[in-house]
Amino acid sequence: MATSETGTRPGPAVAGRERGNFLDDFRPGQVFEHWPGRTITEADNIQFSLLTMNQHPIHCDAAFAARSEFGRPLVNSALTLAIVTGMTVNDISLNAIANLGWKEVRLVAPVFPGDTIYARTQVLEVRESRSRPGQGIVTTRTEGYKADGTVFLTFERASLMPRRGYRGP
Repeated sequence: MATSETGTRPGPAVAGRERGNFLDDFRPGQVFEHWPGRTITEADNIQFSLLTMNQHPIHCDAAFAARSEFGRPLVNSALTLAIVTGMTVNDISLNAIANLGWKEVRLVAPVFPGDTIYARTQVLEVRESRSRPGQGIVTTRTEGYKADGTVFLTFERASLMPRRGYRGP
């Protein structure tokens, strides 16, 4: 990200107002309900599957999927992971320096075209970086859930975050 003339590393701004959270804003136990939700369409599922070269017929062949235990096409799980992660950005990582990784990704229920999904995130840990002054690591646990409340996806994520007012290299 570019720096301003003053050398600060600005976060995204709207009409001069900072957006998103910084390291200082997170507290263990804090919960974010991400909004808005997203209804996944059949076109989303097929396009994502083809774009990512996932040719499994469960995602794009209705006749094949009808003979499966689900009786209809499933949404590609990599698509649900991408959408749920995207839902968290405004609250969790809009000002992140880096996404440090995911762990414990669990797919616990199927998602079908036409399902509307939502996400919520709990802050697990906030700590100063040992090697990067003015920065720290925020560890979160996110759940993706359907409009009926069924949780379909969980994961932990670590993000490298600046403190508010951080002046980077």
